[in-house]
Amino acid sequence: MIPSTRALLLLLTTLPLALDAAETIELANPTGGWRAGVAEPDHYLQEVHYPANSVSAPLDQGKESLIRGQINDRPKDAKAPYTLVVNGIAMPQRVEADGSFARSYSFAAGSNSVELRSPDGKASKRVQFYDTQSGQVHPKLRILLAWDTDNTDLDLHVVTPDGEHVFYGNRVLDNGGALDVDVTTGYGPEIFSSAAPQPGTYLVYVNYYGSGEDESSLTTAQVSVVTDEGEANEQQQSFRIPLRKAGELTLVKHFVLP
Repeated sequence: MIPSTRALLLLLTTLPLALDAAETIELANPTGGWRAGVAEPDHYLQEVHYPANSVSAPLDQGKESLIRGQINDRPKDAKAPYTLVVNGIAMPQRVEADGSFARSYSFAAGSNSVELRSPDGKASKRVQFYDTQSGQVHPKLRILLAWDTDNTDLDLHVVTPDGEHVFYGNRVLDNGGALDVDVTTGYGPEIFSSAAPQPGTYLVYVNYYGSGEDESSLTTAQVSVVTDEGEANEQQQSFRIPLRKAGELTLVKHFVLP
C-alpha cells in the first residue's frame, strides 16, 4: 500500500533531521578603544598585548585590545578564513579548530562597527558600539595592512613627510605617529595612525618578510588609507597588491595630505 502524499509529509516531519546544525557566531569583545594616550593630542602610543593574533592569550590579557568570539557548530573540515569587517574595512579572519577566534585591533573614539561573516555568507554577526572613554585620542590618519594567507609575515612601512620611517623596529615616531603591533602569524592587521598628521607626502610600502610554509607562496596584501575616521568627511581607499616571494618590497601608495 502506497501512503498518501499527506501521510508521507506527516511522517517526514516527525523523523529526526540528520542535517548539521547551522553555524552561529558569538562576539564576546570588543570592549574598548585606544589603549594608551598622553595629554598631548599629537603624540601617543597604541598598546596591543602579545601574542598579537593568537587565541591562546590568557583570558585576562589585553581584553580591550581584542576582537574575540566563538563559532558554534562550525563544520569540522572547514579551513577557509572568515571575513572580518571593521568600520567598513574587510579583512580575512582565521578561525581555530575549536571555533574560537581573536584579532587585535585599535578602535577610534566614537562610533565603531564589527562584523564577522562566514566564507559562504550564510552566517554573520554584527555589533555597533560607541566608545566614550575619556581622554580618547582620535586618529586623523590611519593606514591599515591586512593579507590573505596564514603563517605569513608581511610588514607595513610608512615614510612621513618629515622623513621619519615607521615599521616594526621603530614603532613610535617623534612626530606622533605610531604603529600598533607587528603581526607575524598571518592575516594582520598592522595599523599606523596619527592624531595630528603632518601635511605633505606619505609613502606606504609593504615588505613580504617571510612565510612559515613556502617562501615563494603568493599572498595578496590589502592596504587601506582612512582619513578623518568617524567624522562626516571621512574618506577610505583600499588597494590590493599581489606579492610573490619573501623579500619583496613594494611601494603600494603615495599620497599628499594638505
